Amino acid sequence: MKLKNLYLAFFALLTFNFAIAQESVKLPEPDKTGGKPLMQALNERSSSRDFIDKDLTEKQLSDLLWAAYGINRAEAGKHTTPTSKNKQDIEIYITTKKGVFLYIPEEHSLKQISNEDLRKVTGKQAFVKEAAVNLIYVSDFDKLGKGDDNTKLMTAATHCGFIGQNVYLYCASEGLITVFRAWIDKNEIREALQLKENQKVIYSQTVGYSK
Repeated sequence: MKLKNLYLAFFALLTFNFAIAQESVKLPEPDKTGGKPLMQALNERSSSRDFIDKDLTEKQLSDLLWAAYGINRAEAGKHTTPTSKNKQDIEIYITTKKGVFLYIPEEHSLKQISNEDLRKVTGKQAFVKEAAVNLIYVSDFDKLGKGDDNTKLMTAATHCGFIGQNVYLYCASEGLITVFRAWIDKNEIREALQLKENQKVIYSQTVGYSK
């Protein structure tokens, strides 16, 4: 009887975790008309590592992700940033204190991958576990077609650079801080996110409030 109860409890836990992983959260509509003038945002764009543990609002997260990689031409399914030959290989994972999420640009929604706080996994710096959000840029190498991995890596890194700059400009406009990061343990992140072989971790970027 005890063994049966243990089995039922374990099955319930698996079912709960599966439900968590399948949960989808619709983001508020992004504000596509506000913000500071472009030249002012460029002038104020900078890197900072002085984060505090304060959550972004849902509206800020919505605007941030749309600026980073949202769909700005729905009829063509194209993004706010370019990709070589429109390959659209980049996936953005988000770690917050509430868990890990995958951004779905076509729906402007978040798919919850885990309810664990895995912010500390996203980089070697101490601030990553305190900042509101860490963006993890992952490239689906299968979408990049033919070519060796070095060529694909260079292409994916360029795509991440476009996204990262959009994030910088949004943060400058919104009064948030950010830093683009390469000092990460890609294998640790890959295992934490349970990525497939074709999904390659490229960079990470931290966003949040300043001290």
